[in-house]
Amino acid sequence: MTAATGLSPSQALVLRQIGAHNGITPGSVATTLRFGQATITNIVDKLVDAGFVTRTRSDNDKRQILVKATPEGVSRLADLPLPLQAHFTRGFGEMARWEQAMMLAMLEKLGDLISVDNQA
Repeated sequence: MTAATGLSPSQALVLRQIGAHNGITPGSVATTLRFGQATITNIVDKLVDAGFVTRTRSDNDKRQILVKATPEGVSRLADLPLPLQAHFTRGFGEMARWEQAMMLAMLEKLGDLISVDNQA
């Protein structure tokens, strides 16, 4: 992913989270993504240096720092490939009902075959 987008997978995740909000605290990003605060700070530093994100003080609470995607960051978000889950969800939704039912039946059977309860 890094070669194609110029962003590491972690940077892409953080940029997606920031881009989904009109100003969000780094702590909220860390909580949502289940990353450590120091990790988020490091990633946000890199995104700020690259011009994809800005840091500003909150109008409501001057102690709070908000991060927000820049126009360049929003543009980079549009170029990022879909996360695997979104790609799967879209593709599954485009399948005919009988295909969906067949796939679910196969996955249930596979789950039964590898289940700990079925091992001797």
